[in-house]
Amino acid sequence: MAEKTEDLAIALFGELFMADQLARNRISKVLPKGMELSHFGVLNHLARAGDERTPAQLARSFHVTRGAMTNTLTKLEWAGHIHIRPDWDDARRKFVAISPAGRSARDAAVQAIAPLIGEVVQALGAERVRAVLPVLREMRTKLEGDE
Repeated sequence: MAEKTEDLAIALFGELFMADQLARNRISKVLPKGMELSHFGVLNHLARAGDERTPAQLARSFHVTRGAMTNTLTKLEWAGHIHIRPDWDDARRKFVAISPAGRSARDAAVQAIAPLIGEVVQALGAERVRAVLPVLREMRTKLEGDE
């Protein structure tokens, strides 16, 4: 009997949700003390971007509300991991940049996470991981377009 598209979709998303939950749980346990997964995500994004972002841009990038992003940014600023400055042309806007301490914290988190995710890639095989990445990227792009 042919598998229905809906059954295949349920199986796919069930596996994605479970893998996401397991990955988040394992990664959260190895992050440096006091760092949350959301903090690492923002620091990693800023480190890779190389320039400032507005809180609204960050909220859109992470698909969270501005309030949720403000909460994360407040914690990161308090920890000294980011700098928030006003937009000199528009006082209503702010810009966020990673600080040297934030870059160090991000690098420490990467060092802590790398062995864990490296083990998963090694167990699955690099070729299989390379093969699935385009499908996952296309799925993400499709889901982002449906918002």
